Amino acid sequence: MSYWQRFNPRGAFGDLVTYWRQPTPYRWQILALSVAITFTGMVFLIPESERAPPRRPTVTYISTFQAGRTDAEIEASNLANQKRQDELQAQRDAAEERRKDRVRALARATGIDVEAMERQIAEDKARDEAAAARAEQARGTSTNQAAGDR
Repeated sequence: MSYWQRFNPRGAFGDLVTYWRQPTPYRWQILALSVAITFTGMVFLIPESERAPPRRPTVTYISTFQAGRTDAEIEASNLANQKRQDELQAQRDAAEERRKDRVRALARATGIDVEAMERQIAEDKARDEAAAARAEQARGTSTNQAAGDR
């Protein structure tokens, strides 16, 4: 007997028809409840991204630059933008330093040796940088050797 002969959909459908023809007073309510449970399960189990294809994005092109700018104008705007970026980075660095100062003060208040911890962090960072430099040098050496083998 073949494995697939045990799974005959005709037999299952025949059993369903036989059961449906039996005079059960609640068959329509049971059918409605079964359909509702199946539908609810599918709605909650199917991811939202799979329910319908995504809408096409609307693209809005914004041109803030004049079409006929000269190279000098482009350089001036780039320099002004770089100054703004430098100022923003300085503000971020100052805020980060203030945050570190607050953490240091909290650590001192709770009895933690902040200086020893910072020395340990600096040593770990130097060790990591040295290991990365050695790995980069080894990678460069193996690349040079491979190039020389050719």
